Amino acid sequence: MPSFLGIDYGEKRIGLSHGDELGFAFVLEPATEADSEARFAHIEKEIKRHRVTDLVVGYPLRLDGSRSRTTDAVDNFIGELERRFCLPVHRIDEGLTSSAAASSLKRRKPRTPQERRAFTQSGELDSLAAKIILQDFLNSRGYGMSPPDLDDQEA
Repeated sequence: MPSFLGIDYGEKRIGLSHGDELGFAFVLEPATEADSEARFAHIEKEIKRHRVTDLVVGYPLRLDGSRSRTTDAVDNFIGELERRFCLPVHRIDEGLTSSAAASSLKRRKPRTPQERRAFTQSGELDSLAAKIILQDFLNSRGYGMSPPDLDDQEA
């Protein structure tokens, strides 16, 4: 049974989500620990907890499909994921996922500089972006979609 960990990489915060063959992605607690080793330990905990079989990483490309300034950092991060966890990694174009995550917030957007800083540091937006990345992946692979009922179709 496949189990997927969605990842939105950031230098300081890593958004995480989980999904499986049922086709629904769910937000997980982001990895916001102070150092990268602790963030990798957080990811490892989620991999074990959800018995993850595949990693789905948001891949930062420009709108024209060319590499962005953060693509090299994500490539290095993916290399480290592969080295540590020996799991397949799927790269998914993450274009505009942070904007989509911000617009999908159900609560009032932060207004003051202190609220914005606290919200950013919480990693909530990063995990929402990871959820969108993973949901795009699941949708593109047909997970959760049932085959059409042939009895209901006219001949």
